[in-house]
Amino acid sequence: MKVVALDDTGSPLARIGRAGGRGSALAFAYAARWQTAAPAVRERAGAGPGACAPRSGPLSARWHPRGRWGRGQRRRGRARGGPGCGRRGGWPGLQAGRAPDGRGSPLSGRSSCASPGGRPVGAAEAKDRPTDTPPAPAQTGIMTVPKEMPEKWARAGAPPSWSRKKPSWGTEEERRARANDREYNEKFQYASNCIKTSKYNILTFLPVNLFEQFQEVANTYFLFLLILQLIPQISSLSWFTTIVPLVLVLTITAVKDATDDYFRHKSDNQVNNRQSQVLIHGILQQEQWMNVCVGDIIKLENNQFVAADLLLLSSSEPHGLCYIETAELDGETNMKVRQAIPVTSELGDISKLAKFDGEVICEPPNNKLDKFGGTLYWKGNKFPLSNQNMLLRGCVLRNTEWCFGLVIFAGPDTKLMQNSGRTKFKRTSIDRLMNTLVLWIFGFLVCMGVILAIGNAIWEHEVGTRFQVYLPWDEAVDSAFFSGFLSFWSYIIILNTVVPISLYVSVEVIRLGHSYFINWDKKMFCMKKRTPAEARTTTLNEELGQVEYIFSDKTGTLTQNIMVFNKCSINGRSYGDVFDVLGHKAELGERPEPVNFSFNPLADKKFLFWDPTLLEAVKIGDPHTQEFFRLLSLCHTVMSEEKSEGELYYKAQSPDEGALVTAARNFGFVFRSRTPKTITVHEMGTAITYQLLAILDFNNIRKRMSVIVRNPEGKIRLYCKGADTLLLDRLHHSTRELLHTTTDHLNEYAGEGLRTLVLAYKDLDEEYYEEWAERRLQASLAQDSREDRLASVYEEVESDMMLLGATAIEDKLQQGVPETIALLTLANIKIWVLTGDKQETAVNIGYSCKMLTDDMTEVFIVTGHTVLEVREELRKAREKMTDSSQAVGNGLAYQEKLSSSKLTSVLEAVAGEYALVINGHSLAHALEADMELEFLETACACKAVICCRVTPLQKAQVVELVKKYKKAVTLAIGDGANDVSMIKTAHIGVGISGQEGIQAVLASDYSFSQFKFLQRLLLVHGRWSYLRMCKFLCYFFYKNFAFTMVHFWFGFFCGFSAQTVYDQYFITLYNIVYTSLPVLAMGVFDQDVPEHRSMEYPKLYEPGQLNLLFNKREFFICIAQGIYTSVLMFFIPYGVFAEATRDDGTQLADYQSFAVTVATSLVIVVSVQIGLDTGYWTAINHFFIWGSLAVYFAILFAMHSDGLFDMFPNQFRFVGNAQNTLAQPTVWLTIVLTTVVCIMPVVAFRFLKLNLKPDLSDTVRYTQLVRKKQKAQHRCLRRVGRTGSRRSGYAFSHQEGFGELIMSGKNMRLSSLALSSFTTRSSSSWIESLRRKKSDSASSPGGGGPDKPLKG
Repeated sequence: MKVVALDDTGSPLARIGRAGGRGSALAFAYAARWQTAAPAVRERAGAGPGACAPRSGPLSARWHPRGRWGRGQRRRGRARGGPGCGRRGGWPGLQAGRAPDGRGSPLSGRSSCASPGGRPVGAAEAKDRPTDTPPAPAQTGIMTVPKEMPEKWARAGAPPSWSRKKPSWGTEEERRARANDREYNEKFQYASNCIKTSKYNILTFLPVNLFEQFQEVANTYFLFLLILQLIPQISSLSWFTTIVPLVLVLTITAVKDATDDYFRHKSDNQVNNRQSQVLIHGILQQEQWMNVCVGDIIKLENNQFVAADLLLLSSSEPHGLCYIETAELDGETNMKVRQAIPVTSELGDISKLAKFDGEVICEPPNNKLDKFGGTLYWKGNKFPLSNQNMLLRGCVLRNTEWCFGLVIFAGPDTKLMQNSGRTKFKRTSIDRLMNTLVLWIFGFLVCMGVILAIGNAIWEHEVGTRFQVYLPWDEAVDSAFFSGFLSFWSYIIILNTVVPISLYVSVEVIRLGHSYFINWDKKMFCMKKRTPAEARTTTLNEELGQVEYIFSDKTGTLTQNIMVFNKCSINGRSYGDVFDVLGHKAELGERPEPVNFSFNPLADKKFLFWDPTLLEAVKIGDPHTQEFFRLLSLCHTVMSEEKSEGELYYKAQSPDEGALVTAARNFGFVFRSRTPKTITVHEMGTAITYQLLAILDFNNIRKRMSVIVRNPEGKIRLYCKGADTLLLDRLHHSTRELLHTTTDHLNEYAGEGLRTLVLAYKDLDEEYYEEWAERRLQASLAQDSREDRLASVYEEVESDMMLLGATAIEDKLQQGVPETIALLTLANIKIWVLTGDKQETAVNIGYSCKMLTDDMTEVFIVTGHTVLEVREELRKAREKMTDSSQAVGNGLAYQEKLSSSKLTSVLEAVAGEYALVINGHSLAHALEADMELEFLETACACKAVICCRVTPLQKAQVVELVKKYKKAVTLAIGDGANDVSMIKTAHIGVGISGQEGIQAVLASDYSFSQFKFLQRLLLVHGRWSYLRMCKFLCYFFYKNFAFTMVHFWFGFFCGFSAQTVYDQYFITLYNIVYTSLPVLAMGVFDQDVPEHRSMEYPKLYEPGQLNLLFNKREFFICIAQGIYTSVLMFFIPYGVFAEATRDDGTQLADYQSFAVTVATSLVIVVSVQIGLDTGYWTAINHFFIWGSLAVYFAILFAMHSDGLFDMFPNQFRFVGNAQNTLAQPTVWLTIVLTTVVCIMPVVAFRFLKLNLKPDLSDTVRYTQLVRKKQKAQHRCLRRVGRTGSRRSGYAFSHQEGFGELIMSGKNMRLSSLALSSFTTRSSSSWIESLRRKKSDSASSPGGGGPDKPLKG
């Protein structure tokens, strides 16, 4: 036997010699085992500490477990457990949910006013109660809530004494609140007014956050590996190689989550610390919102938010009236009226309120915004309470100087918070897929470990017994089987790099980078509001590229809720368009200066109108034109306020009424004031007072309103305005010719998306009016069928009217809404509008923003009030769609659609375009368990879905329904508190920082200021994020399988000894240094096409929806490529080294030279591969890729240098190995051959695919290259007209009008605040070029089609 200790250069290289044949498996096995054997073993074998393996095969020694298991002697000698080991965790004295002092946590939901003991209240406290108030209920247990509770309270002579359970421990059966009696109310332990939207507190953060993080299978997997590496008998790698990156990942994620939750806490504190005036011991005191208790009396002032759900007691207005804005609750920005009950409306004095000791018994907390039932017991009497007496949290007091209210529900019990969903832990579909893949990889890892363990057991039994002299078994190893068992766990540790912990670090870094790109995007910055886009989470970016359903609020999201008087038709002539000298209609940018209203000192300076001929007609005294504006100034329920001479402010029940009255004001018919019986109008500067005889109010059935007035000459006239569908049938036959002309104008207006109203009048003689007024009085006094009788009387007088003309109002959509919806529709994204507004409003907005078009096959309207009616309407809709599809079922287009679409039902391949409109009461039935699938199938077959009059909870239910059954990525977008549940339920929540507060923004994942930014968020940032993440994951799995599988093949040549091919430092640095930065650069910066191409070709978005770029199939392709690379990476150098020699003729094949060659080949191959994968090169990509290669060689030569050997001789023993190996031409030829063979199949496949079956992105890139030197052509955007489907402006009257209230005189007052001013906006234009740029034959909405009636 010949032992060679040194090579020719003095380096202690372990060279493999001949053993009956060069490069035999036995020689490799022996060399590997000898290299890792303990020094003492080698000395016993007759070699020095630096000796190499003997060249003789039969005498090669068996590797001792002490060397094989990684310095077991030193591990055994190490002291067990550090300081603190064995200590049981936990803070002394702390229990779940309690602070160290034993009191409830500040965020536990307990009232700050609650009694310390929380004792139950029983009959013993009756002595503390005044005789005119009801007894407190005994808390004996849970009772079933009696049906129809409010009705029972109203019938009861005394308040009920049902048992109830503590709200804090169980379901609350009823709510009792006594005014000015905190001690009494504390006994019930009601929730405090403190709100909590955060997920953690100081005590729960660590356990809850770690629990959430270990829901990631990979984190649990790495924790398991860490435990294995702590066992010295099986660990061949240091434990710090796993624990450091694992702790790093957990820490980074925890810091990010803590930061997000900090801002939630900050927002909560900001709300909870708002100041409110509370009446305490007869004195108004400033209290924080969170200290307000049930039973407190609060004073609110104008423009203040309501702190809790209050019973209105009194106000500064006559008869206890007050005006509120409920945008935070239902999204409606029009004002609503609330009124105190008469018995408390006079309690405006502090001293009277301090003596008020009434008790309210009402329903328990619930989420019904439009219903409330309860009874007030005071002075021995009972008074019924309804929703009209309540001020809900989130509302804003408007046009009312002050009011007082009694707190009924506080904090989490308020209806606003009851409608807010819980903060949910959102994870992307890629995260969920990753968890599955990690399990599969772990199973694959176990299989490899079992194979190699079996091989080890066989090798030890058949071959290893020959080397007992050199490498005897450890004392713990008594058989080949047990050796195989230990080898299994060793290989589990070695092969774990198929899923390194650095994968998750890199994913978080990439997501963080994508989030910053969104925050920094100047094209999503709103200059008007100085508001940038904000990614409020970093975990959902790639899912922005997979959205299939968008659920949008209407008010404030699609619209600005600003109405503008745009056009009108008077006596057969249309006004509003401006024509040039050639008679062509002028576009907006070509229009002259707006009409000058300087002749009118009372004109609204913000009102703009472009057609001067209308003002000329008014000035010359045209009777029809003046009568037109006279009607607009009289027929309404607007309230006027004049703070100073000439400064008029209108309070309108709906924005459209305000727009019409403002238009009349500017054209010289100024509504100045009103009393219960008069209306004063300044007509062309002359004040005229009309006697108001009757208001025939608006409701959803009549869809019109009328007033009957007597002018100063004594002439009685009825003025009416309403929906054309109803009013045109009530005109006198003499107006037939005028009717045809006006109808044409209405069609023209409707084609432009304007809201229309028809105006008419009728002269009444005195005798007829007196008879009709008597019949109206009798109908209003009827005890039964009062509404029907009044409707019949109104119907009688509103007939044979004379047509005056029509108005056209533009609802101010947010800028770019139609274009955005068109673009998203072309991207195969379905948009559902979920709004609290009424049906007409939603349909009108649907047409305005091009969701609904007249070239649709049909628009289904579901309005059933019962389950059977709704089911039947849905069935008919499905039948019509199915029949239409069968009619063209043999057609090519239908077959293509059926084959190419991702369908869950045949209905989704219907021919034609359909839309569905469904009311809230019908939706309640449709969402029931036995009908939800029918509703979903019908809705998903439609191109557009609009749900009207829905509650916040119903919004969330609709989103949850789609999530549950469609398995599609959903996005919810809204701007108000009524959208919070929907935003939290959807996979992605987007908040618009608009006019309705910041509740939606605080609950959202992303926020910006305008709806139009959604197209850029999805089509640019979302698509890029998805593309980058998928390419990153594919490459990451490829490079790590190529890296790790080499160990598997090497196991067959090293006696299955769990010896690694690479140096331990290369294993540590491979994923951290050598290959981390290039893949990060690709994951952060890569693009397939530029951003403007992403917007031009929305079909590029579809791969994300279909999940084509990273799925199980793509994963297996990456794994196969990685395994293929690993095979070549190992066997090509192995085959070359078997016969290769150095320049001097000596043997080249030794273990360390082989390791250097394989490692160098691997780094070069994966660097070339990422160069092929990179689609968008930046300076950073070049720097990282070539820099990583340079760093690899620098570290490689450093580790084999004399300097490190001198400092750490036991760690860096192979001095000069890298220099000597890489100096050999054979080695470089081997590296080049390996690289070419690994990369060429990939290049060939991609070349063939690009030429034979290119993707859309490939085509776009090719087109871009062809056009690169061509000058970009500017394409003008023009608006496409549409005819048909006239829509009433009364769609914006959200409830019955104030006519009865006005006539009663209860709301007359002098002081109020101004309404929001009306601003103008450029007309939205339709992007015609979108259709020409589509990559396939998908159709999009067009204009100019015939009228399509709405089908019910």
